[in-house]
Amino acid sequence: MLGWFTSLSDWVTYSLLGLSPDTALAKGLHFFVEDTSKILVLLVVLIYAIAVVRASLNPERVRAFLQGQGRFAGYIMGSTLGAVTPFCSCSSIPLFMGFVSARIPLGVTMAFLLTSPIINEVVIILLGSMLGLKFTILYVSIGLLLGIVGGFLIDQLKAHRWLVPFLAKQYEGADHAEKLEFHAEKMTLRQRHDFAMDEAKTVLLRIWKWVILGVGLGAFIHGFVPEQWFQEHLGDGQWWTVPLSALIAIPMYVNATSIVPVMESLLIKGVPLGTTLAFCMSAVAVSLPEFTMLKQVMQFRLLALIAGYLLVAFCLVGWLFNTINIF
Repeated sequence: MLGWFTSLSDWVTYSLLGLSPDTALAKGLHFFVEDTSKILVLLVVLIYAIAVVRASLNPERVRAFLQGQGRFAGYIMGSTLGAVTPFCSCSSIPLFMGFVSARIPLGVTMAFLLTSPIINEVVIILLGSMLGLKFTILYVSIGLLLGIVGGFLIDQLKAHRWLVPFLAKQYEGADHAEKLEFHAEKMTLRQRHDFAMDEAKTVLLRIWKWVILGVGLGAFIHGFVPEQWFQEHLGDGQWWTVPLSALIAIPMYVNATSIVPVMESLLIKGVPLGTTLAFCMSAVAVSLPEFTMLKQVMQFRLLALIAGYLLVAFCLVGWLFNTINIF
């Protein structure tokens, strides 16, 4: 099936527009048409299928489930739920406040919030279709581990002290919270179908522009940026390229959906895996807009701790994978 997208891109680029395959414009346009058509079709089909399965999941259910877990199991489940629940940044603050109000350990909440921007079902679909199963498993595993370790460190440092005062008070003098009650309503097949259709429509309307932006940037890199440039500046895997890549990605306002085509282009151009991971994960997890929103519920000290942890973690991941060179 994936060959259809290549054939479509061949027809548009070489037959319809008559471009020469050796030109930078043809290379970039071919990349853009193939990846855009492939991504949008796969999203329609797979998001619908995933939404049918996830039809009964909502923030209240997540809160109730996380509260019933032990501390270590909570880190694992919080990170895992962060990967499979597509809560966007606009819902992150009320969701965070709801977790804190339920006195779910802050580390469990942070495991959820650290993993959520890095992994979601759209990213898994894109990675699997563009970079293969091996890379997808690697990326998802790193994202889950970052959430689990980050949650553990947050609790060990008793970082709830660094929430804004009205939220920090939720943890004072209370080691355990009253159990939340949640009564799930069973959904009919028709209701699941309607939910899945709405979910697919909502997700597509929210991310299509990021798909275009990400694939467009990836196409520009693929067609117009010489491979020699990457080899000279980033291709040798010098140690300093990893922290540099992580730092220069911070001002970028992108999400995980739009970064995947960029990741593909960087790897094709010969940028080492570790350097690519450091750049792309930093772009989606340490963005300035996200941290600006979180400033409403966290003191600067906690924000700095989270940013520092993520940057150090991304550098360690980058150095590790540049060293072992598994691809």
